[in-house]
Amino acid sequence: MNAARQVLAITGMNLRAIPDRLGSSLVVCVGIAGVVAVLVTVLAMATGLSKTLLVAGKPDRAIVLRSGAFAESFSSVSVEATLAVEAAPGIVRRDGALAVSPEALVSANLPRASDGALIAALIRGLTPTAAEVRPEITLLDGRMFRAGLREVVVGREAKEQYRDLDLGDRAAFYSGEWTVVGVFSSNGDAHESELLADAATLMSAAQRTVFNAITVKLESPEAFDAFERAVENDPLLKVDARRETEYYKAQSEDIGALLDVIARVVGGIMALGALFGALNTMYSAVSIRSVEIATLRAIGFGATPVVVSVLVEALLLSLVGAAAGAAIAWLLFDGNAFSTGGSLGQVSLHLDIGPALVITGAIWASVIGLIGGALPAIRAARLSVADGLRVV
Repeated sequence: MNAARQVLAITGMNLRAIPDRLGSSLVVCVGIAGVVAVLVTVLAMATGLSKTLLVAGKPDRAIVLRSGAFAESFSSVSVEATLAVEAAPGIVRRDGALAVSPEALVSANLPRASDGALIAALIRGLTPTAAEVRPEITLLDGRMFRAGLREVVVGREAKEQYRDLDLGDRAAFYSGEWTVVGVFSSNGDAHESELLADAATLMSAAQRTVFNAITVKLESPEAFDAFERAVENDPLLKVDARRETEYYKAQSEDIGALLDVIARVVGGIMALGALFGALNTMYSAVSIRSVEIATLRAIGFGATPVVVSVLVEALLLSLVGAAAGAAIAWLLFDGNAFSTGGSLGQVSLHLDIGPALVITGAIWASVIGLIGGALPAIRAARLSVADGLRVV
């Protein structure tokens, strides 16, 4: 009998014997299911965050921040700087108006919808020119805020995330009440987790005299280089210009990297436990079948088919666990909303557990299974006929 047929024969016997040791086999499956479920869920958070932030960046837009600032919330740009930026080349002009949007960004504590606990919300102050720069902002209900009044328009994700943000409700922050007059969407990007208000009114309430950043719409993505040179070479401005796509990519990488580390550290710790479970199960399986293995060796079966059969069994148990873990993650968390903080405030994102993450989980499970089966497989191959047939 050739090696391939020997492998199939021994593997078939091993798999048929699984019901006789169902309890120990389930230990492997359950352990790996836990690893995969946690790993896939946390990685889905990182993936969802990247998608939410990257959608916000447009190739024909640029953002101007204070020199050295890595995020809007840590930046400040004076009114004088705004006037200087407007003189830079490459900015879209319609009917004599420049597509330049100086914006103020403030944080306020609002009650969370689920339990009423106060959490940070971002309120973005906009000027009338913002409509030219951000055409993706569209009203779903109500109307836009009016200049000079304490009115806000809330993103559809913010409406779900915080309490009392329905039309006509009043949100209390900065020593006053702000009436909710509209609900907006912006193609599912990070801004849907924000509240929008009149910049002058918001800055007065927050006792601010400077904007956080300036967003401009360019004539084309190629116009960025000339725009960047004009604003960064002005010694009086002390600002940095960045492509909006690059800005949001950097923001997503910061938090995404943290979530990725968490996924791999927590998953690694759980994987270690699953690995010991796999080792124990496979050692037990080899011990139980020692007489059977010795008999096979005595009638001419080689050591290699024995090794392969043990590895195949461990791998199959691991993949069953991986499938169960991915199914649990998908059923419980796919499409669920999740909020994260950081320099972007509370950003609401949706978990998307797709094929790529399931494959990642399956790879982790396969590695655990192969490592967990390797040592027992070697022990099975080294088991002598005399030792295997000895009655213990």
